[in-house]
Amino acid sequence: MTTLKLPQTLPPPTEDAERLKQAFDGLGTYEKAIIWILGHRNASQRRKIRDTYKQLYNESLIDRLYSELSGDFRHAVILWMTDPPERDTKLEKDALKLNKKGVQHLKVIVEIACTTSPHHLMAVRQAYCSLFACSFEEDIASTIPQPLRKLLVGLVSSYRYDKEVVDTVLAESEASQLHEAFKTKQLDHDHVLRETFGSYKLKYGNHINQDIKSSGNGDLGSLLQLVIRCLESPEAHFAEVVRESIVQLGTDEESLTRVIVSQAEIDLMIVIYQYQLLYKSSLDDAVIDDTSGDYKDFMMTLLGARV
Repeated sequence: MTTLKLPQTLPPPTEDAERLKQAFDGLGTYEKAIIWILGHRNASQRRKIRDTYKQLYNESLIDRLYSELSGDFRHAVILWMTDPPERDTKLEKDALKLNKKGVQHLKVIVEIACTTSPHHLMAVRQAYCSLFACSFEEDIASTIPQPLRKLLVGLVSSYRYDKEVVDTVLAESEASQLHEAFKTKQLDHDHVLRETFGSYKLKYGNHINQDIKSSGNGDLGSLLQLVIRCLESPEAHFAEVVRESIVQLGTDEESLTRVIVSQAEIDLMIVIYQYQLLYKSSLDDAVIDDTSGDYKDFMMTLLGARV
């Protein structure tokens, strides 16, 4: 369920573009107008505003926003104004550029591959090729070492089935293959790319996460656990990301922004509910306590608050 609040009477994109231009051209940028307009428009409406602004003023709205704003507020607004497939493409590219040890920097790739719809994932792959003149799989192959490479390529290149009807025989077969992979500590086996969690627990008595932990496969095990969390309960995963972003020493605004911006038009309401369930506290209050200024106002607007 979305938290995005749209106006009852939607102004035409020409009016929105003109008001944004006025916000830029006044004595100092009028950030409140930017938040009020852009924070209450869906992806299709924002695209029309971008196109109309370009037609009226012969300049890119995103470029103008970049020059007028700064800091975490600018980062959040730019992400919000970028078409979702292109936005996720750039997040994936940035994650690969980090090339750090461990798997934390790969979290965004797993999120996109495992929590978005199959159609969106296809659009992301197409956008990646268009923007960077190569496939995402090729970039992963040239950047990420084995066995993480095999898992990530499998995740981003597969077309994930999202219907309710499943093949129970196939599910039981895959559960058996998974169990054998954990026993032999061969988690990079191809079949691990198609987890069948329900059948696994029913057949062997343990949740698949328990056996991954006991297999002791380091980064691959950690990445597999992340895959499972994202596939089983994406909303709970995003609630955890928000929690981690605010309880550490210094707020991780990049992770907080990513969750709120990416989920505001999808299921942020459920993420808020999961946060309350897991941590017995309000996600809204957590954001208010750990952010400030225009950035806080924009985040709260996307959370559905009136600021």
